[in-house]
Amino acid sequence: MTLTDPTQTLAALIRCPSVTPEDGGALETLGAMLGELGFSNDRVTFCDTGTPDVDNLYSRLGSDGPHLMFAGHTDVVPVGDEEAWTRSPFGADIVDGEMYGRGAVDMKGGIACFVSALARLIARRGAPKGSVSLLITGDEEGPSINGTEKLLAYAAGKGERWDAAVVGEPTNPDRMGDMIKIGRRGSLSGTLTVEGVQGHAAYPHLADNPLRGLVTLMDGLLDPPLDTGNDRFPPTNLEFTSIDTGNKATNVIPARTTARFNIRFNDIWTGESLAAELRGRLEQAAKQIRLRPGRDPVRYTVEFDPRVSPSFLTRDDQLIETLSAAVSEATGRTPALSTTGGTSDARFIKNYCPVVEFGLVGQTMHMVDERVALADLESLTGIYELFLERWFEHRCSGAGAR
Repeated sequence: MTLTDPTQTLAALIRCPSVTPEDGGALETLGAMLGELGFSNDRVTFCDTGTPDVDNLYSRLGSDGPHLMFAGHTDVVPVGDEEAWTRSPFGADIVDGEMYGRGAVDMKGGIACFVSALARLIARRGAPKGSVSLLITGDEEGPSINGTEKLLAYAAGKGERWDAAVVGEPTNPDRMGDMIKIGRRGSLSGTLTVEGVQGHAAYPHLADNPLRGLVTLMDGLLDPPLDTGNDRFPPTNLEFTSIDTGNKATNVIPARTTARFNIRFNDIWTGESLAAELRGRLEQAAKQIRLRPGRDPVRYTVEFDPRVSPSFLTRDDQLIETLSAAVSEATGRTPALSTTGGTSDARFIKNYCPVVEFGLVGQTMHMVDERVALADLESLTGIYELFLERWFEHRCSGAGAR
């Protein structure tokens, strides 16, 4: 295998069936590549009650100077209906200039491009004057309990410190060079349960339909909008994702109903302040009787998931400008600096150092026939190589190191 060729490095990773939480040989394959480049590898397995054990990899090249982290994951989502794939999900087949395979863009492709970028830089100029580490988990697509968060704490406990980090998630919506993620919205999930009185649908006066109460509460949560956003983030958005009564009969008013929701929130809120706002809205909405004339206030409970992902914004100008310049030079496009999308493991990394995200075009991630254009692999490898070279030049010429 030629490590300078991202097509070859990605093919080797795709051929490892690492459906979360299984490793499928992916970390061993990646570790061998990094070993060829002079990295020291540390394989760590984490476990927790009620969750599968997960293998992780921390690799480092260099022992001093400015320290750059590249973070990502080798686990992938299930393939779904394998018969619907036109190519093997783990075959890394190339057809019409595209490589097919689960994880091609999310995100084995980003890892492969970073490895090849390092290999090219080392072949051309030698190792960077500083340190590069790869923090790779097998738990990003799973519950994210035995992965990046614990690996960061493990490495920090051994004395590791980082000056900046890049996460290789697929950030570009349509073309390479479209977008760099410089932050992420927060995520808060909750469960709303409304109590009623079961009865016959033909005799509603003898029952209390909890769905009427639920609709009232839903309206109170959705209107008015929670905010209008700001110059850094889009508006906070609440989406109900399920409603369940457990009732299979059409002529029975159910005794209770449960709705689940998720909110992606901007930096106007914290998890605590947002939960307080929602509780206040529910308290007011429960008193509304338009859909329940003559009834007492809606009886309900609301529970919030304790694992709240906070919003964050990276303000490291050198990191952002160096990556933006590399993207512009390689693609001719000025990338948008965005905080859109879902959560990523950057939410854990931001507690240790400034972090940005940049990777491939994400249009086929998690889909049947996930695939990546070979031209995009070459483009991303070139961007990473430019970024690596210039970030270390800037750090070594001015700002100090850890």
